[in-house]
Amino acid sequence: QVQLVESGGGLVQAGGSLRLSCAASGSISSINTMGWYRQAPGKQRELVATMTNSGSTNYAGFVKGRFTISRNNAENTVYLQMNSLKFEDTAVYYCNLRFQLGPLGYNSWGQGTQVTVSS
Repeated sequence: QVQLVESGGGLVQAGGSLRLSCAASGSISSINTMGWYRQAPGKQRELVATMTNSGSTNYAGFVKGRFTISRNNAENTVYLQMNSLKFEDTAVYYCNLRFQLGPLGYNSWGQGTQVTVSS
């Protein structure tokens, strides 16, 4: 079983910064994509940023220049540095891990961490 444990959410004023962390454990392929999604109240879950084990990144347009994703492959950990936070960034942020192991595809989610930005 794959487990993802997130940390780092909280309450911050607009313009402030937060750093989210997510540690994965279990049987994980070294070839994988880790990333962050978010879901605001009444809205669908949306992509924030992803990063492959080889370092390729994909960012949502609304976070470019403000958020930076990084990872430590040896520790199966992914981070999201969030700067210049806006009120509309308020959401539950979910860590995601996707990989193929033999014929099986895995798509795992963390429990989510709340990020609240006060205006």
